[in-house]
Amino acid sequence: MSGRGRSYRYVGPAELKAAVCSGDGGRRIGSAADFSAWIVEQPAAELAEPFTFVVDMDGVLRLAPRRSEHVACAGGDMVLSAGEISFVREADRWVVSEISNQSTGYCPDVSSWVEVARALDAVELQRPFGFTHEVVFRRCPDCQEHNIVREDDFVCVFCGSDLPAAWNVDPTA
Repeated sequence: MSGRGRSYRYVGPAELKAAVCSGDGGRRIGSAADFSAWIVEQPAAELAEPFTFVVDMDGVLRLAPRRSEHVACAGGDMVLSAGEISFVREADRWVVSEISNQSTGYCPDVSSWVEVARALDAVELQRPFGFTHEVVFRRCPDCQEHNIVREDDFVCVFCGSDLPAAWNVDPTA
């Protein structure tokens, strides 16, 4: 795929991916009309919390309820980004109020923002200039556990080893 960034394969628990049925997946939101149709279907209780999102390999936003697994939202496929997203109504339109790359199933790098921005722009949704909450994921080279780096402390919480500065969660990437 020309012009696309890194893709992310699912690295979470195998049983979650195994539970994904063919044809499953979050709602594809490829246009402003798709988003308008989807958002009016959402109950007020759902709108009060973030939604699960992925940007699929075609660069299209997919949305699902927050309690959905990212791998289910992606239909088990690879993604260009994944995380959580919230919307608020401002004047006469919906806008993205908060967005993160919080997905422990895909562990996307913060650099995946460019793919998210493209997908949101295609849907004509006003958005922030980057993730409002960035999550830094790393895999420990010693114990192989996935870590969330907090406060720039690149030390494995499982074994105490140093974590690399560059994204390395998927060893096949």
